[in-house]
Amino acid sequence: MNGGNVSAVPDRPMKLRLGDAEVARIGLGTNRLTNTAANVAFVKEAVAAGVGMIDTAYTYTGGQSEQTIGAAGSSARDGWVVATKGGGSGPGSGNPEILQAEIEESLRRLCADSIGLYYLHRPDPETPLEESLGTIKQYRDGGKIRLVGVSNVSIDEIERARGVVPIAAVQNHYSLSERKHEAVVDYCERENIVFVPYFPLRDVGGHALAEIAARHGATPPQIALAWLLRRSPVMFPIPGTLSLEHLKENLAALKIELTDEEFETLR
Repeated sequence: MNGGNVSAVPDRPMKLRLGDAEVARIGLGTNRLTNTAANVAFVKEAVAAGVGMIDTAYTYTGGQSEQTIGAAGSSARDGWVVATKGGGSGPGSGNPEILQAEIEESLRRLCADSIGLYYLHRPDPETPLEESLGTIKQYRDGGKIRLVGVSNVSIDEIERARGVVPIAAVQNHYSLSERKHEAVVDYCERENIVFVPYFPLRDVGGHALAEIAARHGATPPQIALAWLLRRSPVMFPIPGTLSLEHLKENLAALKIELTDEEFETLR
């Protein structure tokens, strides 16, 4: 899944292709998004500002996150992708019947005929991974899900998932301060699978980050995002915000070019 338009840095594409959409490599996380008129307007403004992927889940804000995105526009609208997740509400939620009900409800909340990217939120200890993904595959085969992803997974679980259905994206916790999934990032790069780090800015900081940020006339979070983009060409961070100003600040990180020394210092 290589990007089309690339930056001046040859190994750091500024966009990635997700299905038919070519989108900027910084998306929007919406785990705090509630269904208000102001937030509906914010989602529309985010897309207008250049966000190409908006990430949500069945469980976020009790369903209000999906409802807000649905009120802002269809998930298939004009080149932007809505990614949502199901099967993450606790043990047993990966059961095919429960997962089917969650998919149907997500389609209804999103006001969509199909979902751009649908993740299994996390493997269910009570349901074989293959059974959960078999349900998602049925919706993919029926055209109601276009791309399939998995979240909170190991390499072994990704490979098992790929035995059931093509996997377009993997979403795990990863950032400058949370590095336990280094091997998963490398695996996704080798296999050309988009890696989506959630909480990409949680607990990041320190003197080195602040010093590099000052050198670039940037904020530490912008440098943390630039580092992620440099870390792998398949990296697709989804920092969450409810502020248009903050969102534009995040998108500006696409233009920051770290030197080799700066990258290694943070690494």
